[in-house]
Amino acid sequence: MNNEHFKSGFVAVVGRPNVGKSTLINALIDDKIVIVSDKAQTTRNRIICVYTDETKQVVFMDTPGIHKPKHKLGEYMVDAAIESLKEVEAVLFVVAGNEKRGPGDNFIIEQLGRVKVPVFLLINKIDTLSKEDLMKVIVSYQDAYDFAGIIPISAKEKDNLDEVLTVLDENLPEGPQYFPDDMITDQPERLIISDIVREKILLATRDEIPHAIAVDVDEMKTREDGTTYVRATIYCERDSQKGIIIGRRGALLKELGAAARADIQRLLATKVYLDLWVKVKKDWRNKSGMLSELGYK
Repeated sequence: MNNEHFKSGFVAVVGRPNVGKSTLINALIDDKIVIVSDKAQTTRNRIICVYTDETKQVVFMDTPGIHKPKHKLGEYMVDAAIESLKEVEAVLFVVAGNEKRGPGDNFIIEQLGRVKVPVFLLINKIDTLSKEDLMKVIVSYQDAYDFAGIIPISAKEKDNLDEVLTVLDENLPEGPQYFPDDMITDQPERLIISDIVREKILLATRDEIPHAIAVDVDEMKTREDGTTYVRATIYCERDSQKGIIIGRRGALLKELGAAARADIQRLLATKVYLDLWVKVKKDWRNKSGMLSELGYK
C-alpha cells in the first residue's frame, strides 16, 4: 500500500460461546475461514483472520468462547481467549441480543477491566429483536462497562457490519501492512481442513459427541493425476461415540466425508479424495500430551 496514512492493528473478538463471533468474522472478511455451528465451544484455537482494503488492514483474532472450563482442553481455550486481550489495538465484545446478560458475560466484563484499549460492544442477532427489546439490552450493558461504542448487528444477515469497520478505522493507529493483500488467515491448510471435518460432525451429531471429538490430518499429498489425497483421523473418547460417528454400515461417516470434501475442494480449488478414520482415545481432553499432539498447546 502506498497510502501514507494507512492504518493497521490487531483486534480481539471475545464473548461467551455461541454468540456468533465466528459468523461475524467470516462475514467481515467475506469468506468462510472459521467454522460455525450452533454448538457451544466450536472454536478451540485462537485464529487470525485478515481484512484488508485501500486504507487499512484489520487483523481479527477469533477466540474460543470464554466459559468455566471442565477439563484441560477447556482451560486451554479460556487461556487462549484471555491471552488475546494483550497487545491489541481494540476489542470487540460480542453478546447475543436475544439472551439476558449472565454470569459468563459478567466474567468477561471483569476481564475487560484490565484492558487499556477501546472496547466496543457488539449486540448480535438483532434480526430476532424488537426495537424495544434491543433498548433493554443496551441499557443492561451500559451500566456495566464504559464502552467506546455500542453497535447493534446481525452477523448472519450482515446487518450494520460497515459500522464495525468504520469505528475500527477511526480508532486504529497508522501503521504498516502486516500481511499480503490476498492473505485472509494465518491458519495452515491442514488445520483448516481438520476444522472443516469437525464442523460437519458438529452439525450432524448431538449430546456429548460434538465436544468429545478432535480431528487430525495425518497425510496430505498431490497424486500424479492432480487430485489431492487427504487422510484424517477423527478421535473420540468412547466406543459408543465411535459407533455413532460411523453410523449404520458406515452411512454417517460417508455423509460427513462427502460434505467435508465439497468444502475442502472449494478451499484447495482441486479435486480431493478424503479418507476418514475413527479412533478411540479415552479421556483425550484431559491429557496434556494428546492436546499438544492435536495442536492445542
